[in-house]
Formats: sequence, C-alpha cells, structure tokens
Amino acid sequence: MHISCHILALMNPAAYLQKSGVNTVVLERRHVIGGAAVTEEIIPGFKFSRASYLLSLLRPQIYKDLELKRHGLKIYFRDPHSFTPILESGNGRPRSLLLGADMSENQRQIAQFSEKDAQAYPEYEHFMNLLVSAIDPLIDAPPVDTAALAQGPLMRRLKSLYALRPLIKAGITLGSQVPKYYEVLTAPISKILDQWFESEPLKCTLATDAVIGAMTSPDTPGSGYVLLHHVMGELEGKKGSWGYVEGGMGMVSNAIANAAVELGAEIYTEKAVENILVDGSGNASGVVLHDGTEVHSKLVLSNAPPHHTFLKLVPKEQLPQEFITTISQFDAKSPVTKINVAVDRLPNFLSIPNPADGKPLPHHQCSIHLNSESMQLLNEAHADACKGMPARRPMIELCIPSSLDPTLAPPGCHVISIFSQYTPYTLAEGKTWNEEEKNKYADNVFGWIEKYAPGFRASVIGRDVLTPPDLEKLIGLPGGNIFHGSMSLDQLYFARPIPKFSNYRTPISGLYLCGSGAHPGGGVMGAPGRNAALVALQDLKG
Repeated sequence: MHISCHILALMNPAAYLQKSGVNTVVLERRHVIGGAAVTEEIIPGFKFSRASYLLSLLRPQIYKDLELKRHGLKIYFRDPHSFTPILESGNGRPRSLLLGADMSENQRQIAQFSEKDAQAYPEYEHFMNLLVSAIDPLIDAPPVDTAALAQGPLMRRLKSLYALRPLIKAGITLGSQVPKYYEVLTAPISKILDQWFESEPLKCTLATDAVIGAMTSPDTPGSGYVLLHHVMGELEGKKGSWGYVEGGMGMVSNAIANAAVELGAEIYTEKAVENILVDGSGNASGVVLHDGTEVHSKLVLSNAPPHHTFLKLVPKEQLPQEFITTISQFDAKSPVTKINVAVDRLPNFLSIPNPADGKPLPHHQCSIHLNSESMQLLNEAHADACKGMPARRPMIELCIPSSLDPTLAPPGCHVISIFSQYTPYTLAEGKTWNEEEKNKYADNVFGWIEKYAPGFRASVIGRDVLTPPDLEKLIGLPGGNIFHGSMSLDQLYFARPIPKFSNYRTPISGLYLCGSGAHPGGGVMGAPGRNAALVALQDLKG
C-alpha cells in the first residue's frame, strides 16, 4: 500500500485543509467512518446512532463552508424538545413537564408545579442566552497562546494579543453582570437553579443538561458550564435547536466525508494507527499502521483523545516527562452507559397515553427525562457510582429518533436511544462489566422505564448495551468519556488538554490535536477540527 500526502487528518480538518490546496489523507480505525457519530444496523432492519444521537452543536460555519446540506445532511427539528413525566401516587393521571419553543406554553406547563417559576422562566432563558452569546465567539478560535504571550517571538506575541479579541468581546457583552455569570460557571448548578426556581421537576430537568456525560452531580462546583455547552447549539440558523439527522448520526460524518472527497481528500477505513513517526529533528513525519505500513506526511492531526495520542501513539522518549505526567492526570472519568433498543411499538407513557392508531405524539420526539422528579435523585445516583455501584435509580434520557425519521425502522417499529448514568468504569467488590452485570443494569433501566410506560419491556425486540469500558473499546473514548476528557473548569480553554498546549499544537512539531480533547471540547460540533486545521495551515505557510 502506498499513500502520499502532505497531511494526515480527521475528516473535518481534512476538508478544510484540502480546500486550501493541501493534499490530505484520513485514516479511520474502524470499518465505518465517524468515530462516535456513526450509524450501524445492529439489529436487522433497525439503524442506530450507536454512540452520539442528537445534533445541535455543529458549528454554523462548518455547515456553510462544507455545504453539508448539498452533501446529504437532512435534519428533523424537534419541538417540543424536553418531556419529563412524573411518577405520582393517586388515582388521577400523573403530571408531566413538556418544554419547547413556545414560551407561553412553557409557562403553562411549569405553572402546574409553580406559578412563581412560570413567571421566572422567561427571565432565566434570557439570562442564559446572554451568557451563551458571550461564550459563542470563543468556540470558533484557538485559545490565547499564553506561552507565546510570555516569551514567544514578537510576531507570535502580536498574534496572541489578537486572539484576545473574543475574550474582550465576551466581557463587553456581559458588562456589569460578569460577577453574576462567573458564579454560573463556577458554582454547583443546584445553587444556580435554586436561585431561580422552587419546582423540583423543573430544576431537575434543567440540571440533567449540566451533568449529562459527566461524573458530577448537581451539587458539584462548576457543573454550570456543561449546561451551557448543551444550550449553545444552533441548527440552520435556529438558536438552541436540537434535531435528529435523517439516517442517523453517521450521516453527519458521511456529509463531511463527501465534502472532503469532492475537494480531493482520500479516506481509508480499517487502517488503525499503531504509532506516530517522529524524525531525528523531533518533527512528526507520518504514522505506522497496525499492519506495518508507513505513511509519510509533513503534518499529522490526531483526532484520538489526548491519553491515546500521547501515551500510546507517540514514542515516550520524544515527550518531556512533565508533559507525560500532566497528560496522565487529564481526567476522563465517565458515568455513561448507552443502550440502543429496537421496539415493535412506541412507549405508552401514563402521563400522556398513546392514541389508538399508535402514531407518535409531540412528546415522543423529545428528550424524555426519567427519574427526574428531584435533583436529590441525581445526587443519589451519582453517590452510588462513586461507591463503584451502578445507580439503583439511574438518570435516564430517552430519545426516539424514528418518531420523526421513518428511515430508521420498519413500519410500526421504532429505535430508541437510552443515555443513562451513573455507571462507574470500575465496579466495586472485584466485579467486572461482564454480560451478567451489563444485563443486570440494563434490566434495571428497563424496569424504571416500565414504571413510566407500562408495556415497554414487552415491546423490546433487541438491545445493544455499551458500558464505559465498551465505549472505550469500541469507539476509543478514554474511560468511556464522550468528551474525550471531563469538561470541568480546570480542563477548559487555556487548560485543554493542559496549560501551554491548548492551541492544538503539541510538544512534537507538526503534530496537532484536533479532537474533543482539545478546545472547545466534546459534542458533534466540529470546532476543534476546524480550529486545528486553521492553526496547522498557518504553521505550514510559515
């Protein structure tokens, strides 16, 4: 096998690099491109978004620059977007909380639980949206090069000063409210929500976005940023929108790949990289594949997580010991177990029963939050995992993309994506995540769903259970962490993945980090890849 190229990269940066006239090659470890954004037919006739399952964070610039709509990306917008059924005793129908784009309807829904909260909700939304608008410009540019500011060459110092503009703009946007917004970023989300609301179902529904994918509870300081990370999305100009991709999340990857190939990039699957080549001058010069093939290039962009890139792919003697130690301490704990389910009918929730014809209702298209009656439930589930036990009453986010996308399942049937936590990577008492433990946990999750939607268990045709070790093995996520590393304040912006190397460059000249372990972090957003490509192009041009 012979591959000649200037740069080895991921699909998103490959498209940008190729668009700038640089010959680029993409090497994919698995048989399907896309990493965590893939569609797989695990059960015959059912197409699953195997890992990632919703789209919103994809940066508008990438959508436009790469003409993803022309390359096959079609989105089904969700409205309403959040449904929280409540387990209640008594003879009446249980209540539920349904939130969407209609503010007056949101207030009517919230008023079931608290008139005071219904009045406060529009102001809360405005407050959060202002913070999102301030942070948004920071997403599309590399963090300020603090090392260059301190001791770099004059031109590099000037460029670093120029990079301060998004930070200054953010400060101007927030104005005198900076201290108040600083509290949102640093305090526990429970404290912030308690300042705004009194209704537990509302607070818990909002808090799930602050802890999802993170080994944190609502009482953990700094959990507010993860909430913002999940509300700063935009789809086709619609702020805060989330949607399902027709054909599953793999179609996002396919659209980007189509754009890259049209521009001239080459993409190879089942080409696992064994290690990164470093020449005698300490520069990255290509990679060695698992089969021994050497692929030479001027630059290498790694979408692998920081742990894998620096602790497994780069020869240790090429990295400073201090760097290796710091990367080893990069936190990647994860609480997530993803369960993909094929069913022969829609879940029938007690709070909003299905119609006789069995067709989807608006609440079926939402993110359905179960075990979200109070934030204390999330705290207890987190405490279980900290003791090495899967949560006894897990936090469950359930999505039914086939409620809007008919291409995913046979007529009358549906695919369900269950994003559950908290499950520890390592179990207590010497237990391991074998099939017995996996099935025990999945059965517990199904048992809780059954309480909200009786008949769910009987509707199941098949399931695919991915615990944190499974996500690590299958997708390459360290610790099963969907963000390649925790999105805690000590691992963001200047410090992602570590201080002095937050601008996609690494101690190896010509090697760049372009995945979720780099700024601005995880999610199907493409920003790390696009930003890394622009930095690599800048270096390539001298």
